[in-house]
Amino acid sequence: MGSVSFQHVKKQYATERRYSVDDFHLQVEDGEFLVLVGPSGCGKSTLLRMLAGLEEISEGEIYIGDRMVNYVSSKDRNIAMVFQNYALYPHMSVFENIAFGLRLRKLPKHELQERVTRAAKVLEIEALLDKLPKHMSGGQRQRVALGRAIVREPEVFLMDEPLSNLDAKLRVQMREEITKLHRKLKTTMIYVTHDQIEAMTMGTRIVVMRSGVIQQVGTPKEIYQSPKNMFVAGFIGTPPMNFIHGTIQHTSEGVFFDTRRYRLLIPAAKAKTLIDQRYHDKRIILGVRAEKVACKDSADWHLSQSQFDSTVDMLEFMGSDTYLHLNNTDHSLIVRVDPLRLGFQEGDTVTVGFDMNSVHFFDPGTEELLC
Repeated sequence: MGSVSFQHVKKQYATERRYSVDDFHLQVEDGEFLVLVGPSGCGKSTLLRMLAGLEEISEGEIYIGDRMVNYVSSKDRNIAMVFQNYALYPHMSVFENIAFGLRLRKLPKHELQERVTRAAKVLEIEALLDKLPKHMSGGQRQRVALGRAIVREPEVFLMDEPLSNLDAKLRVQMREEITKLHRKLKTTMIYVTHDQIEAMTMGTRIVVMRSGVIQQVGTPKEIYQSPKNMFVAGFIGTPPMNFIHGTIQHTSEGVFFDTRRYRLLIPAAKAKTLIDQRYHDKRIILGVRAEKVACKDSADWHLSQSQFDSTVDMLEFMGSDTYLHLNNTDHSLIVRVDPLRLGFQEGDTVTVGFDMNSVHFFDPGTEELLC
């Protein structure tokens, strides 16, 4: 069984006052592709290294299958780890690099040959088996590093930012390769990255971390559509969610999100939730994704019940999309528009409106999602 269980795991280094990983509690199912994502220093790599046996655990327990591995040496945990820097032996051929760990385990020659050949076939590197690492591209070297992990036939694969040294095009290609590899092998994979695009496109589940603490766990769709707090909403998604400060106003005409420049009518269900939580006349933060903001004369304009004017500060042409960076003195806003339908110039004044059924409201103190 390749399931992994973290039971209230903590890590505190002797030179630091705070925990690098604080009360991490999570069950990883057998065959799952779990991605740990967060900014640098959030504790994700430390967590992976504790699972691998490369770091001691300060508190808590880690299980692989039914076995607690707190005091089991790294070599006896039946895991395989792929690092950021490939860690290939430069004087060894691809075959010897992949086979190195198997030779240390004194596997019979025929079994060693069979495993290496099978891994090379899965990764489509059969033609490279006689080459040295220096004669290969970054993507090919990363495949070799993956091959070295595959031949061990571990219960769990651990990957610590394995694509961060590759250029943008290779990263996209290798994302696809690793995802396909997981589907073929059906082995548990735990993948660490700071790149939210990698997390969204690869993981069956995502764990968003901040300062050693889990912020949210869910599928990519759940994390994107229903972020639990402002950190998750701002970290996941390209561009990040827009945040606007305002006040909830309850009048005879309805419940409104009110800024100094405009009022937006809040749909009945969200309005009831906010009023029931006593947010009338209180400061609040509205969050809205770039694709949920419509510009007048666009195909989505019918979604908007309220509107206001803003000035175009900058245009970002991304091929299939264009992002308008808007400013109306009080706040900035990023809007996604269709570059084939709309023509804007920097300095233009545009009228925009929100799909108010798709906005989120956050408490400005706790930054937690309200509705």
